[in-house]
Order: sequence, then C-alpha cells, then structure tokens
Amino acid sequence: MNRCHWVNADSELYKKYHDEEWGVPVYNDDRLLFETLILETFQTGLSWLTVLKKREAFRQAYDNFDVQKVSAYNQEKIQQLFENPSIIRNKSKIVHSVNNAKTFIQIQSEFGSFSNYIWHFTDHKTIKNTTDIIPVKTPLSDKISKDLINRGMKYVGSKVIYSYLQAIGVVNDHETSCFCYNLF
Repeated sequence: MNRCHWVNADSELYKKYHDEEWGVPVYNDDRLLFETLILETFQTGLSWLTVLKKREAFRQAYDNFDVQKVSAYNQEKIQQLFENPSIIRNKSKIVHSVNNAKTFIQIQSEFGSFSNYIWHFTDHKTIKNTTDIIPVKTPLSDKISKDLINRGMKYVGSKVIYSYLQAIGVVNDHETSCFCYNLF
C-alpha cells in the first residue's frame, strides 16, 4: 500500500493517523477542530509523532479539549498543566492555549461555529493538490493566519495554519501515489 513519503513506516500510530485522520475533511465538529488547532500549536518545533504520542495525555489534561472549560482555566490549572510530565510543557504555549480558546469561542459566536469560519475561506470545499510539491505555507494559510492573529490568537503562524488545514482536510495534500489521495 503506497502512503505519503513522510509517514514513518516503523510507527503504527503514525500510519494509523495518516490512513484514518490526516486530510479527512472535518465538518461540524468544533471540538475536534479545537483539539487539532491546539495540538498543531504545540507541535511547533517538534515532530508530529511526538505530539501523537502525547495526544491522549493532552486530552486528559485539557478536559477532552472542551473549549468552554479550557477558556476558563485559571493560573492554578495552567500551573498544573505546566507541571504535567505527560504533555509538552511549554509555559507560553499553555498560557496561549487558554487565550486561543477564548478567541475560538468568539469566532464560534460570530460565525455560528468554528467549522463555518474555517471552511468559509474555501467556499466549504477541499483544495486538492494536483502535484507532489507540497508547500509549507500558501496565500490561503497566510490569510487565515493573519486573520487569527488579528483576532488575538498566538502560535498560529502561516506554517502552523497550513499544517492545520492539511490535518483537517481543508487541503488534500496526500501525494498523488498515496492510496488516500482519491479518498477525500
């Protein structure tokens, strides 16, 4: 079975993520959209496999990424997260995840859902890459990044947002030889 070249063949977790999640369009699931956004911000400077290995611990530590609960985290909860050895303990990213939750809620309020917001940039359609040249950012990710930053989010630079768009299926960047390419 042909997969994208970046998939670590030695990791069943990575193969499962690629085969079942990466690039699958996520509509109307703001909890999953929030989880993926926060995990993408924590991934900055690390491998995605590192994040995947810690995802279950993140789910437990972050109340299953309930955006309302995360937005209400106080200094005590932030300190607990920082001291949690099962997650990535970057104090700045932890603090900004709470702030990003608040902005996420504001976007939900304005657009009816975060799903409506993120998909409106592409007219609710997936952009399918037709070559095997995969960029690290695009004018679309630049535009969304700029908008999120203007709304107050942090750790949402264009490269992070492009990875996010790939993960949630707004962009289909499976390689043309990958068995997933024509699935979505």
